[in-house]
Amino acid sequence: SAAIFFPAGWRQSQHCRHSAVRLFAPPPPDACHQSPSPLLTPQSRSKTLVLRSGAVPCRPTTPTRMYTSLSTRSSRAGSAAPAAPGRGASHVVCVATPSKPPASRLAKRSKVEIIKENSDFLRHPLMQELMDENTFIGEESMQLMKFHGSYQQDHREKRAFGAGKAYMFMMRTRQPAGAVTNQLYLAMDELADKYGNGTLRLTTRQAFQLHGVLKHDLKTVFSTVIKNMGSTLAACGDVNRNVMAANAPWKNRPEYMHAQELANDIADLLTPQSGAYYDVWLDGEKFMSSYRENPKVTEDRLYNGFGTNFEDCPEPIYGTQFLPRKFKVAVTVPGDNSVDLFTNDIGVVVISGDGGEVIGYNLVVGGGMGRTHRAKETFPRLADPLGFVAKDDIFHAIKAIVATQRDYGRRDDRRQARLKYLVNEWGIDRFRSVTEQYFGKKFDAFKPLPKWTFEDYLGWGEQGDGKLWYGIYMQNGRIKGDGKVALRHVIETYNIPVSITANQNLILQEIKPEWKADIMRKLEDAGLKDVSQWDTIEASSMACPAMPMCGLAVTEAERSLPDINARIRDLCNKVGLPADEAFIVRMTGCPNGCARPYMAELGFVGDGPNSYQLYLGGNRGATRLAELFAERVKVKDLEATLEPLFAHFRDYRRGAETFGDFCGRVGMAALREAQESYMPAAGRTAAAVAVAPAPNGNGTGNGNGAVASSLSLNPATLVALEAAAKAQGKTVEQFLEDAAKSAKGAATAAK
Repeated sequence: SAAIFFPAGWRQSQHCRHSAVRLFAPPPPDACHQSPSPLLTPQSRSKTLVLRSGAVPCRPTTPTRMYTSLSTRSSRAGSAAPAAPGRGASHVVCVATPSKPPASRLAKRSKVEIIKENSDFLRHPLMQELMDENTFIGEESMQLMKFHGSYQQDHREKRAFGAGKAYMFMMRTRQPAGAVTNQLYLAMDELADKYGNGTLRLTTRQAFQLHGVLKHDLKTVFSTVIKNMGSTLAACGDVNRNVMAANAPWKNRPEYMHAQELANDIADLLTPQSGAYYDVWLDGEKFMSSYRENPKVTEDRLYNGFGTNFEDCPEPIYGTQFLPRKFKVAVTVPGDNSVDLFTNDIGVVVISGDGGEVIGYNLVVGGGMGRTHRAKETFPRLADPLGFVAKDDIFHAIKAIVATQRDYGRRDDRRQARLKYLVNEWGIDRFRSVTEQYFGKKFDAFKPLPKWTFEDYLGWGEQGDGKLWYGIYMQNGRIKGDGKVALRHVIETYNIPVSITANQNLILQEIKPEWKADIMRKLEDAGLKDVSQWDTIEASSMACPAMPMCGLAVTEAERSLPDINARIRDLCNKVGLPADEAFIVRMTGCPNGCARPYMAELGFVGDGPNSYQLYLGGNRGATRLAELFAERVKVKDLEATLEPLFAHFRDYRRGAETFGDFCGRVGMAALREAQESYMPAAGRTAAAVAVAPAPNGNGTGNGNGAVASSLSLNPATLVALEAAAKAQGKTVEQFLEDAAKSAKGAATAAK
């Protein structure tokens, strides 16, 4: 640690009374330069600056240029900037006198940080490698490609012997609030057939994924999306990604309409600004669009009263280094948790006044799903309440949170670089205090909220303007085959827009009532059943794509989950649970959590070939994390693992208690004990018969009340008992117990 002196030319922030200082190096001659983030150690973070990831305090290129992250207040706060110090004067700002000399070696930075810094804002070497004859791109370009909305993948099932990897690309779109125009849907459908693998994938963040694109087709595919009013910019990479929103198409619910508009505005606010995207995919061509962003977004993005921005930089919010890791935002209304709000870096809740007008927003921060196997320092986390902001301040608040993560998030270890780890290490109070420096004011108290519920938006509904919407369950988000053809026909024929839900489903909108019968018939003929015809477990489940193309997958997910769901339903029937019993089931092929399995009532996380970790205890409102119950559960052992749990749930649930709430209440230890002591059905039946009192009323008929140690029954008798019990809606044990009571009563009456 070291005291830092600001010579003439540096300005002092009026926020220096706060706990932290952020420093950035001045730009090179032709571009701004953002040095990596400083790190404040837990012991000295309130006063002492320790450099993180190689950051060094640098003087500006001219005495008048300022690149501290804490700039002077501007007119938004109503106060003037302090006078600049005289030449040769210096100020000590928010730091303690060093207790030992500063470290002589710079802190380590991850290689991705170097790649970003040297890329000329995501251009090079990607632009060059897209033009060569190879079927793949190199490591540096792979990292940059993510920012443009694509991952290089290897189709493991199409590798030819001796030919190496089968390279292809997955493209992901940017669809704030899941909104998709009619024009863009038709373009995506056509691209899937011409350049992809013939399918479209709906994601858990309300976007499209197009799989199987070859390198030489990338420019055609990307430029087609752009020219059809779509975008892939910032769909991946160390930036803010697609902004989710509760997308119920209710025209008579202004809070929902506002949430969707706000999601689009936040997406615009945090979109990269350098123009590299168009240089790469349109060769710098000037593309005219009828879309214009909200003028307030433009104004607030440029505002730099409290150090959120880099002055004179092509990327005013991100700088050359962008963010330490991916960043996710979701917007919703009170009570509607269809977006898994608390799994996001920022969650925004629209707060309305008594008259229905929007007055501001509750903010939560620090959520995230990803973790790494056998790395306990990584974990899923739910977001914490940060505070309330007035309607006019929302973009400044979002920028302040992003800037805090940008400047303090770790850049040496990407496994620890998400915002959730910063909030977890600091605590929400310290995080709030530092964020307020960038915000320029205090956050107000968090507003009370109703209970959260999960909404799936499946089936038919009224928009409130005389038209209808129809939510279609798309199994694991995959649009394919006859269903894909039928959807295109309906969407094209009736010229309707659609939206993608956070549960990988599709909502058709703007449907006139007289179209309903024809739409239903065409979709059902193609196998796209109404939600009422799907099993309730299946209709609420989700899986990531996983094998064969995701490079992180260690086992199946999308292709395995339908069979797993069917086996779960069979188990429910076997133990006597109600026929409509529903669990939230989610599955991923790796621990990164794309399908949010750590929020499920029953979550499967791939930990090896045909093997999963089992997480239990999430809830329907998506406000409680599931807990790890078992590791390395083999697919072949599914029934042996789950049957004891379902039987325990059947016997000890309280009223209409859900499986997730039951698991959360009794705890993992009790569930493991129940599993270990569980006796399979045949054994339970024999045991129940063995202890059932005989008609003589004293237990065995031997006159002394003793219980027989065993009773042999042939299989036919067991089957008959089970059938008789089922006919009365009872378990075998309940049936025998009731029969014994009746026999005892009869024997007593006879005496």
